[in-house]
Amino acid sequence: MTQEIALSILKSGHNVFITGAAGTGKTYLLNSFTTYLTENSVEPVIVAPTGIAASHLGGQTIHSFFAIGIREDIDDEFVASLYEKKHLRTRFSKLTVLIIDEISMVSPELFEGMDKILREFKMAFLPFGGVQVVLSGDFFQLPPISKKITNRKFAWQAPVWKELDFRTCYLHKKYRQDDDKLISVLDEIRSGNITEKTHQTLNSVYNKDLDIDFQPTKLYTHNIDVDRINQKELDKIESKSYLFEHKATGTKRHIEKIFKTSLIVEELELKKGAVVIFIKNNQGKNYVNGTIGVVIGFTAEDNFPIVKTPTRKIIASEEDWTIEGDNKKVLAKVTQIPLRLAWAITVHKSQGMSLDVAEIDLSKTFEVGQGYVALSRVINIAGLKLIGLNDMALKVDPLILRIDERIKGASARAEQELSELTKIALNKISKAHLKQIENVKIDELDEKTKKIFDSAFSKLSKQKSKKKSTNLS
Repeated sequence: MTQEIALSILKSGHNVFITGAAGTGKTYLLNSFTTYLTENSVEPVIVAPTGIAASHLGGQTIHSFFAIGIREDIDDEFVASLYEKKHLRTRFSKLTVLIIDEISMVSPELFEGMDKILREFKMAFLPFGGVQVVLSGDFFQLPPISKKITNRKFAWQAPVWKELDFRTCYLHKKYRQDDDKLISVLDEIRSGNITEKTHQTLNSVYNKDLDIDFQPTKLYTHNIDVDRINQKELDKIESKSYLFEHKATGTKRHIEKIFKTSLIVEELELKKGAVVIFIKNNQGKNYVNGTIGVVIGFTAEDNFPIVKTPTRKIIASEEDWTIEGDNKKVLAKVTQIPLRLAWAITVHKSQGMSLDVAEIDLSKTFEVGQGYVALSRVINIAGLKLIGLNDMALKVDPLILRIDERIKGASARAEQELSELTKIALNKISKAHLKQIENVKIDELDEKTKKIFDSAFSKLSKQKSKKKSTNLS
């Protein structure tokens, strides 16, 4: 499915599941949808299971927005205690569109917990309290981190997934990778059928020399390797050291939360020649979360680091990370240089990033999906150097292999359903959805379009749910 078709489905008001291989533009599509909503005076809530994932879309963690702390199981007693809090009643009363990114990392227990909370606060028996739910993610990538061992692993195994009656948008065009060799490797991993061709491609980049004038970012599966390499590389540099201390305001609890849900370091030590990675999005300054570069100097006035990336030079001045409460009130703020050492980072922290060059060690891969995530961070095979690989690295969850064709089939049905409507009808349906969000009656649609809206795009249509359900269980 194309992004244009997927955006039309999102505008219809349906609950939507956006998926597709790494680099197919899921984040770009969500940004387009949120821009559309805000331009029409609708403020969507964007959440993700980790702070790093949430930062890609300027959102917040699920645990933070739903005020559930470190809990995974949300029982009725806990939900009742949440309802006693006035600021939460205010927060959830304003919620009309909920976007959940990196859904592959959300456990079924957490998914069900969000549903319970919204049903209670919205005082509705509808799934997720009747708000429009938009999910984005790729189940071939990193799975949920859960303390519980059960026979359920993924969010789609929760019963409420079927109730939400998602329209599935399986994006197919790859924007990150631009060469056939790497695309072929990634496609074979997703198919579960690794041929000799893929092994030959990976062998060709094993310990190869990269044609760059700075050290590439190294991806490792374990934090201990990352920290060791970064400190070792920094210590090798004999030039002057510059220290950047963070500044913080707000309550201790909220400040700690900012650090836990981001990549900020309290004290950042840099030297000329240090390999760094930007940890915040700033389109105005031409960097995003994941931009790699090397420090080539420091400004005379403020000693801000000057970073050379593959395309430009950037002065990395201070940025703010904040936690906001109701009415956009800032509860805490941390100010720091938006960089961290990047000779090495973990595969887990790299999810969602695009890297021009990378040196990847998958010799200690311990979880399915890690190898796919690591290899799919790289834009072109020319920028890939592989220094280790084990049998687990090229594996994906067999359960996901079995349902992938069903997901694609659901996407094809959603696309066919949309193709049966005219552009005029689609425009009217989109406007009708915006009016529903504003609690305004749909009184200016003609009878034919009302019928289209009620039948072809009704979330609560039991008939549609039975015939065209995208339930994956």
